[in-house]
Amino acid sequence: MFLETLIIIIYSTALVLIFMYSLAQLNLLFNYLRAKRTYDDSPQFDLSQADEIPLVTIQLPVYNELYVIERLLDNIAQIEYPREKLEIQVLDDSTDESLYLTQKRVNELQQTGLDIVHIHRTNREGFKAGALKEGLKVAKGEYIAIFDSDFLPQPNWLLRTIPYFKNPSIGVVQTRWGHLNKDYSVLTKIQAFALDAHFTLEQVGRNSQGHFINFNGTAGVWRKECIIDAGNWQGDTLTEDLDLSYRAQLKNWEFKYLEDVETPAELPVVISAARSQQFRWNKGGAENFRKMLRRVVSSNNISFKTKIHGILHLLNSTMFLNVLIVAILSIPMLYIKNEYAHLKMYFYVMSFFVISTLIFFVCYWYTFKSIYGGGFKQFIKYTGMFFTFFSIAMGFSLHNSIAVIEGHIGKRSEFVRTPKFNLKNLQNKVKDNKYLRKNLSLNVIVEGLLMLYFAFGMYSAFVVGDQGGDFGLFPFHLMLFIGFGFVFFKSLSAKI
Repeated sequence: MFLETLIIIIYSTALVLIFMYSLAQLNLLFNYLRAKRTYDDSPQFDLSQADEIPLVTIQLPVYNELYVIERLLDNIAQIEYPREKLEIQVLDDSTDESLYLTQKRVNELQQTGLDIVHIHRTNREGFKAGALKEGLKVAKGEYIAIFDSDFLPQPNWLLRTIPYFKNPSIGVVQTRWGHLNKDYSVLTKIQAFALDAHFTLEQVGRNSQGHFINFNGTAGVWRKECIIDAGNWQGDTLTEDLDLSYRAQLKNWEFKYLEDVETPAELPVVISAARSQQFRWNKGGAENFRKMLRRVVSSNNISFKTKIHGILHLLNSTMFLNVLIVAILSIPMLYIKNEYAHLKMYFYVMSFFVISTLIFFVCYWYTFKSIYGGGFKQFIKYTGMFFTFFSIAMGFSLHNSIAVIEGHIGKRSEFVRTPKFNLKNLQNKVKDNKYLRKNLSLNVIVEGLLMLYFAFGMYSAFVVGDQGGDFGLFPFHLMLFIGFGFVFFKSLSAKI
């Protein structure tokens, strides 16, 4: 009976934590809807006046970007901003032939009168954070715009973001990510779905009420003074953007989020690239929870509600661990429920997961509708997309949970870049991309075993108890079977 009790306690705790997180998301939805009805009267620079145009440095941190570097440089060269007020730094840590390709294109752009410099480091100390910090030492600009190699900002991007720095308290202006290849595959669709929820519901919901948000590593602008005041870039976590964001806001710098400014980028099109990106984001989130929890809790500068949202924000990636716990223990729970009739009252806690799912469903619908429009047809499309996303997200829970555990226990690992593709040549270069990892990890085998485990869970629904089965968890196990099956077979086929 001890084992059964332990399973019930762990299972129930994980469910309650997921439920609490869903309530926080619901609160963000209310904030989001309230913000949509609010007029933004923020002070702005008048860039038609020469004396109000500040000097801006654009930083482009790159590392072995053979397929997209020329596209990136050509795009940035089209940015509309007075040439005498614009500097571009290509922060290049490359170790392959892309280094020479980049240098050649930079030299060509210099001949057009563009103030662009190529800064090459011979080591990757601090990874991306180290490159940004190195460039900052010689940056001319008062404001620092940052773009990863797969981002293609519109020509008027600086004209729409820089004006908000007229408020001297603003340390960062962040824009919403768009997706160049959202409809490429199921994998890109579910990534876009998740990112859309973050860049609408979460970013607006937090920012509109003065809660902490994060600079997303790219497609945003920093006030140089804010970076220095907050302690500069640090490479002790895999998400240096989240780290610096919290340090800046703890020092009372304000962040401005612009939902209406979309910056398109390329989503990972192969599952190995998506896995490496997910691992870095989730491990980095856990690392920042360890680093920032005490500072957030002990801060005298922020409200109790902002602290709660901050803690849940930092624990965002840890939800994958709770989902994995609930998933694995749900099958033993099914048998315990039908074996011990006197314990049935404890199983009402299962309804927490249903309620949490409904909350997420409602929240994500509003964010989906804000980008793609409403109506019955869109709602049907959304419903299918939501359950596809939910299933595959659960399929990633083992992979992401390992990242979270490593982050919480302080295991260090290197910054693994996400391989990029040039969309114009996508069909030709997916399998030939030299940066893709070819090895098959043990995690993939375990994911295949979990797929079979949840197939057993579906079978169990027909045979447990003496009342002809128990189908309450059947939809949950079906989604888990689909999710782990998708991740397993996609990962397996990528190695063939």
